[in-house]
Amino acid sequence: MAGAFFSFTLIDTSAKWLAAAGLPALQVAFVRYAGNFVASLLIFLPREGLSVLRPNAPGLQLGRALMLLGSTMLNFTALSYLPLTVTTAIFFASPVLVCLLSIPLLGETVGLRRFLAILVGFSGVLIITEPWGADFHWAMFLSLGALTCASMYFVLSRMIAGRDDNPTGQIVTSGVPTLLLSPVLFFGWAWPQGVADWLAFVAMGLFATLGHSLLTVGYRYAPASTLAPMVYIQIIYVSIISWAVFRQPPDANTIAGTAVIVGAGLYIWLRERKRPPKKPVTTPGGTAGGPR
Repeated sequence: MAGAFFSFTLIDTSAKWLAAAGLPALQVAFVRYAGNFVASLLIFLPREGLSVLRPNAPGLQLGRALMLLGSTMLNFTALSYLPLTVTTAIFFASPVLVCLLSIPLLGETVGLRRFLAILVGFSGVLIITEPWGADFHWAMFLSLGALTCASMYFVLSRMIAGRDDNPTGQIVTSGVPTLLLSPVLFFGWAWPQGVADWLAFVAMGLFATLGHSLLTVGYRYAPASTLAPMVYIQIIYVSIISWAVFRQPPDANTIAGTAVIVGAGLYIWLRERKRPPKKPVTTPGGTAGGPR
């Protein structure tokens, strides 16, 4: 799981690098999904056969793919304007938002203490974005939109659990975005220039495939409830990479808001563990820290 979240951090790092190099966000998103799609076909088709291309719940799988695509596009665009630490910290609120969305969409009951934890988690988002301050940037709305799409993706993943396996989920959630973004091949395509740009260009699809593969292996050996807090190891990865690569260390607001969000998320996780056991749910193609 630690390797999976490191891979996801490198996807965002590559996307921010390419955005800084002038590549359009839509093109960066296409490269990320096309690389993942090709790698998934090469890995899963020989082993699973053509049945992997026929989902049992096509409507839900399509919805998941669209939410994942929306999250990626909004996040990659936001990375053009915001530090990596800020966009990642906002994504950490996804378990909190999923808990809130599960009330109307999944019919789940949320007690008073968990509802208060949800409010505390969103206060952490407000600390980071600081909408009342002079430093507020409009691109934070993009990150909040990405957070909403990611949370909807996780809710749909709960709804589809047990109906389709991981290979089908990976192929659909990478294939649909690849198809929808393919027009960028013919309009405004820009090639990377330097060696570092090319490395980032190629790395995104490879890290997406590696990260989701490691995630699947992790879920094979331990339940999701045990592995959920591992998402917060990204705090370490992102802080180091953002400072080393982009010279953007986290500011005081990001540190404080992240601490609040992580505290609320861990509290909700602990409350979930105390509830009666349910059927294990995995989220093929994404993580609690935000799909990449």
